[in-house]
Amino acid sequence: MTAGRKVRAYVALTKPRVIELLLVTTLPTMIFAQQGLPSLGLILVTMVGGALAAGSAGAFNCYIDRDMDKLMKRTKNRPLVTGEVSPREAMVFAWVLGIVSIAMLWFGANPLTGLLGLGAILLYVVFYTLILKRRTTQNIVWGGAAGCMPVLIAWAAVTGKVEWPAIILFMIIFLWTPPHYWPLSMKYGEDYRNASVPMLGAVAGAQLVSVQVVLYAYATVACSLLLVPVGGAGWVYTGAAVLSGVWFIAESHKLHSRAQREDLSDKSAMKVFHLSISYLTILFLALAVDPFVGGALV
Repeated sequence: MTAGRKVRAYVALTKPRVIELLLVTTLPTMIFAQQGLPSLGLILVTMVGGALAAGSAGAFNCYIDRDMDKLMKRTKNRPLVTGEVSPREAMVFAWVLGIVSIAMLWFGANPLTGLLGLGAILLYVVFYTLILKRRTTQNIVWGGAAGCMPVLIAWAAVTGKVEWPAIILFMIIFLWTPPHYWPLSMKYGEDYRNASVPMLGAVAGAQLVSVQVVLYAYATVACSLLLVPVGGAGWVYTGAAVLSGVWFIAESHKLHSRAQREDLSDKSAMKVFHLSISYLTILFLALAVDPFVGGALV
């Protein structure tokens, strides 16, 4: 195996697409917490440390789930399934990334940030992967808390503490995760059933799942608007939250309507999945711009 192929295999263990999404929420949160641009050094330490923490969690997840990954079409090409990386290599890699990430966040930002980074890894590896994933249809609801940690890490890196605006941002991502992920699990339902993973979208009917998607979409948008009275958000964020939120809810309703008519295709489900990513990206881009344009609405 060439060195380049080996490197790509190690990168794949970190689940880079997940890391990209997490970093989309990190920098805007830092800017909003600072109400301006934090120092470049702090930004780099927080984003690199956060990316390494997420990569460590992803590598641990690939190691633990390698038995089910080989049963699923979506994951059959992961490095531990193909043999490009051995289980021992993956475990060492995961530990190294985890230790380096916590050290970077602890000493480069502050101890609270380091502890939150450790908490993010433990939530994903222990709480979600080892405890919830194979046992309950609510796995992604509670396990999704790990994906919410970057906003707490970002806020703590800037302020040295966790405050109410950070908790609201945490809750936005927490409530957003089910309507984001369940449409994906609807498309890959056969995969999850083959691997005996009880994702709600794979084991429940589309009519039931679509109701949950709509309810969580409403809850996500309502929570996003709390940042106006509690976090001092201005008109840029408020406008983006309202407009993108209406879009997100409308598409969720379309998914529900198709499910009730038993006319739901994989393409329709994935449309909501991809749209949810766009929604979160718009929301956090507005969060980053907001401190530079106008003042708080409330």
